[in-house]
Amino acid sequence: MAAITAGMVAELRAKTDAPMMECKKALTEADGNLDKAEEILRVRLGNKASKAASRVAAEGVVSVHVAADGKAGAIVEINSETDFVAKNDDFVAFSKKLAEIVAAGNPAGVEALAAAPLDGSTVDEVRKALVGKIGENMSIRRFTRFEAIGRLVSYVHGGSKIGVMIDVSGGDEQLAKDLAMHIAASKPKSLDASGVPAELLETERRIAIEKAREDKKPEAMLEKIAEGTVQKYLKTVTLLGQVFVKAEDGKQTIEQLLKAKGATVNRFALYIVGEGIEKKVTDFAAEVAEQMAAAKKQ
Repeated sequence: MAAITAGMVAELRAKTDAPMMECKKALTEADGNLDKAEEILRVRLGNKASKAASRVAAEGVVSVHVAADGKAGAIVEINSETDFVAKNDDFVAFSKKLAEIVAAGNPAGVEALAAAPLDGSTVDEVRKALVGKIGENMSIRRFTRFEAIGRLVSYVHGGSKIGVMIDVSGGDEQLAKDLAMHIAASKPKSLDASGVPAELLETERRIAIEKAREDKKPEAMLEKIAEGTVQKYLKTVTLLGQVFVKAEDGKQTIEQLLKAKGATVNRFALYIVGEGIEKKVTDFAAEVAEQMAAAKKQ
């Protein structure tokens, strides 16, 4: 049986908002496996233990750049160790230069971007010099480059912690801006159902079936219940299925809005600083006790 530390309980609580004791019970049942414990909580507590909150575990900024002709653009995430450095003017300026380089040069990947020329040197040399100046490590995590079918609109929110780039055909400028702000607020995973990973749908289906069984639903109804849950889930995680955040009736979906405006979203990118990066959580008390025990043996 794996040891369940206070750090593990705190991490699960941060991800699910479930009560501390429920988190501990789930971790014990899952033998310390965080992902399995999260599933157990979602079966037991339903939406109270959803994955709505992103796993933000690193600091940094998201920068965007759209070329003057509006046909090429880029969104870049660069990470730092602390939020203090993420607000540093040199760090922010560096991230903006990276977005410009990606938009103009179309590098094949992060390594190619690191080797791209910048200020008489290379991007990586400038990064290293910045690390030496600021005294904190920083890394280029990811980027996406756009070549517009329609026109590009970008939006940055929350002190550059969330960035959006969207390619829209039709409609007016206000519609494009509203769509970008909606994406930042509602955080869709994809444009439509075709972009949602199959494993996410399978997880939702499995959780729905297990919860229905706990609620004593007839076995013959389980698949129908699971399918209804998956369809409901798709409405919350796909851009076209989501209810527009500014809908006057509180019901109009993005798909309905686009149809009414004669517009199309060709693609979008949403970056949230640190999303998906698992941060090591340590049990401080246990760590101190371990160090003291080691010191006594010396």
